[in-house]
Amino acid sequence: MGGQRVEDGRPPSNLQRFLDCTTPSVETHILPKAANARLTTDAWHHADPDTAEYFNLADLWEQYYEWSAYGAGATVQLHGGDKVIQYYVPYLSGIQLYTNKVLTPSRSFAEDYSADFWSDDEDNEKMSRSWSSTSDDSFNCDVAAGNRRRPGHLYFEFFEVCSPYGRIPLMDKVSFCAMSAWLSWLTSLRSVDLSPASWMSVAWYPIYHIPYQRNVKDLSACFLTYHTISSAFQDHVLETMTYGSAASGKQNDHLDKKANTVSLSPFGLAANKIQGSLWTNPRTGDHKRMVSLFSAADSWLKQLGVQHHDFNYFITHPM
Repeated sequence: MGGQRVEDGRPPSNLQRFLDCTTPSVETHILPKAANARLTTDAWHHADPDTAEYFNLADLWEQYYEWSAYGAGATVQLHGGDKVIQYYVPYLSGIQLYTNKVLTPSRSFAEDYSADFWSDDEDNEKMSRSWSSTSDDSFNCDVAAGNRRRPGHLYFEFFEVCSPYGRIPLMDKVSFCAMSAWLSWLTSLRSVDLSPASWMSVAWYPIYHIPYQRNVKDLSACFLTYHTISSAFQDHVLETMTYGSAASGKQNDHLDKKANTVSLSPFGLAANKIQGSLWTNPRTGDHKRMVSLFSAADSWLKQLGVQHHDFNYFITHPM
């Protein structure tokens, strides 16, 4: 899991603690030289011809196992100085996987399962989930270091539109998908198989805090974190993205390598039900950082032409 940072001698802020405790750290592997040589023929791969690091998606999902079962605990310091541990459960909010291959499934998820979804008016209007893995359409967008490249074939996508009360935690969702024969590859793909346009968003909803506090509305805040899950994106964007540039001017720690692991720090963030300065204390620079991360998420979605339901809901229902 992500480690805590102390900037300018100050302890981590509430926002930093939340980001630290919800950042997955995944074991990396070295790709054999022969396999790496084949990867360099892809438009988005410019890896060292001798070495290439990658992680397995199965290992990424495993990072969410305990969080899905018990919640991820983030220390939150209240205005009076008291501290609580706030627990959040992760839900898969959205994901798009682009590859250089085309998968043609025999059926779609929607053909096998149906459910009642919610609308913004909560009137039980039925909305459709998008489970697409047959798109041959490619489009140009800035997805890697400012270069315009084809993002590849849309191998798989999913956007959650169910009410938060009707969702199942991320690990349960992935396990449920992997039980389907035509989605079993969801746990077998590697980060080097994915184009830099591949990404996922995790919704974090609070479940409880210890010790219990009365009438602390800011503890009901919800978050969307955005993560890239392609080795190619990390190779390119490390040179250009900044980690909290508005707050600290330091280089992005997006690819944080420690002892054969990679920490997939979020490149974007959206928040809901933030009503005070608990999460955006101006003395910590968190307000500017929140704005910067939100702008990054908004820009990413626009570049890919994505309508992300949870993101749209967050910005239209701020309280």
